[in-house]
Amino acid sequence: MTDYTKIDFDSLAALSDDEVVTHSFVRDVPISGGKTLALVTLDNGRDHTRPNTLGPVSLLEYATTLDELKARAAAGEIHAVAITGKPFILAAGADLSKVAEIPDRDTARKLGQLGHFALGKASELGVPSFVFINGLALGGGLEIALNADYRTVDASVPAVALPEVFLGLIPGWGGAYLLPNLIGIENALKVVIENPLKQNRTMKADDVMELGIADAKFDSVAFLEDSIKWADGVVSGRIKVKRPNEPGKVERLVKWDAAIAIATKLLKSRIGSVPKSPYAALELMKAAKSGTKAEGFEREDEVLSELIVGDQLQASIYAFNLVQKRAKRPAGAPDKAIAKKVTKVGVLGAGYMASQLALLFVRRLRVPVVITDIDQARVDKGVAYIGEEIDKLLEKGRISPDEANRLKALVTGTTDKADFADCDWVIEAVFEELEIKQNVFAEVEQFISPEAVLATNTSSLSVEQIGAKLAHPERLVGFHFFTPVAVMPLIEVVKTPHTDEATLSTAMVTAKNLRKNAVITADTPGFVVNRLLAVLLGEAMRAVDEGTSFQTVDEAIAPLGLPMAPSVLLDLVGLKVGAHVLDTHHAAFPERFYRSENLHKLADYGKLLDKDDKGKVKGFDKGALKLVAGGKNPRSADEILVALQDGLAREVRLMLDGDVVAAAEDIDLCMVLGAGFPFQMGGLTPYLDRVGASERVFGDTFHHPTITGVGA
Repeated sequence: MTDYTKIDFDSLAALSDDEVVTHSFVRDVPISGGKTLALVTLDNGRDHTRPNTLGPVSLLEYATTLDELKARAAAGEIHAVAITGKPFILAAGADLSKVAEIPDRDTARKLGQLGHFALGKASELGVPSFVFINGLALGGGLEIALNADYRTVDASVPAVALPEVFLGLIPGWGGAYLLPNLIGIENALKVVIENPLKQNRTMKADDVMELGIADAKFDSVAFLEDSIKWADGVVSGRIKVKRPNEPGKVERLVKWDAAIAIATKLLKSRIGSVPKSPYAALELMKAAKSGTKAEGFEREDEVLSELIVGDQLQASIYAFNLVQKRAKRPAGAPDKAIAKKVTKVGVLGAGYMASQLALLFVRRLRVPVVITDIDQARVDKGVAYIGEEIDKLLEKGRISPDEANRLKALVTGTTDKADFADCDWVIEAVFEELEIKQNVFAEVEQFISPEAVLATNTSSLSVEQIGAKLAHPERLVGFHFFTPVAVMPLIEVVKTPHTDEATLSTAMVTAKNLRKNAVITADTPGFVVNRLLAVLLGEAMRAVDEGTSFQTVDEAIAPLGLPMAPSVLLDLVGLKVGAHVLDTHHAAFPERFYRSENLHKLADYGKLLDKDDKGKVKGFDKGALKLVAGGKNPRSADEILVALQDGLAREVRLMLDGDVVAAAEDIDLCMVLGAGFPFQMGGLTPYLDRVGASERVFGDTFHHPTITGVGA
């Protein structure tokens, strides 16, 4: 087994000369029986906007601090050690910017070994060790806690998680071994695999307690004092800690491998086999059911070193920075100071999409929202739907009864457009037909103030043409949501040649207030996401029309790592919508976008996939397959994939040359947030560079240098 004490970690520290060091401050706290608890506080000296992170220098200082405390414990000076963080934050894990700079595999291995060396000391002090999770605890921050003997958690902790597989890594400082052995394999799979792959979901204090990660929970007002009292009780023997989720022999013999097998099968159906880190984490957790902690840590070292130098981590960090940084400072956004205030929202339409929009606006903006439609029955149905959704939020404990009542009171319905007179923001979500959208805007413009902003949720029509009948087209902006509206984080904000700066600024500020990420695009068919998905669906249907099976097409496109195969995507958006999207793009760019008559036949037929009563896909519908049969020139999966890669590279290059967005990074941001392009791929343009499509199509790459791993 690796002897971490014999490893020279100085080379790691040398790479971190500009590290924001998280220091380990110690003070002695008297507890009962004349004993002493040494309290270690982790603090990088910055405010809450710069969380504690764990770079090499921070880890080495932490290790030295615990060594000193171990010596004091041996001398009888202290009887327990507790670790906590600065206000609101324990630690946010490793500094990803430093991880991205690691030059080779040996250095990567040392980073994993240093984490184990430092954090592991909490269980080797000779006295009980505690971690008081007083705030944010992500990745290595949570692993600090897992390496200790006992844990408490603040009732208002904002986020606890092991998000590593979301970023192309694994919990490599003990998490993959320690967590399943603390809370059982099924619970651990939820934390390590399921949560990160659900848009990086984090846990609150109640989740931490229910799973058995923490042993006690205390309110914020006296969290530290109550945690110290509780630790005193444990040290004195007055408190006996019980852990009902800790795995026993039966779980290890019967449930462990079965749970891993089920999780593996589920993963393959959901994300395919392209992302490496989730499967690597599964293998580590499978091995964690037996063997020693030292063996578990050594396995983590090897896997972590392999992932750190690979393409997927570098791509993940690129995507992570897009979402964390570029999305918060959108390219081309006007000064937010010129944005107009939105004090009342009008929604044109009361169908499913319109009702989802109304619900989002009332929840996030907390302003009156009025919806309208062609008759009172549709309006009443829309208002009722919104009320039912608010009730569901109440039932789930997401909002209070008072808040539910306030939200419902803010939503009204009408068939009289005059009731929109005092709206500052009016958004349409009516049928996707140009004349209908033109007419509803022209009608409502008669009643609203000249300053009110008009927004269209069109997914493919020209925003400029939608505003053709407006007296003031400068106040019209595209505001394209993705479904489901409450979940998908992207809004494409479409600027027409007439859209003025105040309108654009209002749209960007409104998107932020809705807690969405906005990317400004030019008014071009499909904007960004749908234009690129049209390339994908067009290439898929071209192959089917030529005689390739749907199954082969799905397999061909799987290496992109998209959350769903083309057949499932068509089923989700609807066959008629899919046909309409291809028709729209073919009409605009007939030489580049494919129109499929077979897709129209499928749309008329009504189904592509065969499902059971619960909606689970059983396979392809036999009648649908007969409709599209007849092609005489089937292609191989490899041929389809290369054609798709080249088609995407060509279209992205044309979009950038045409100033559809400011930069390649904005295309990647749209595809990550709007199409579920996986972090491990880094976005579309780094992927196209890596597979050679950029070079094949235009003799260059989108990124200089290309975004790849550092090798062995």
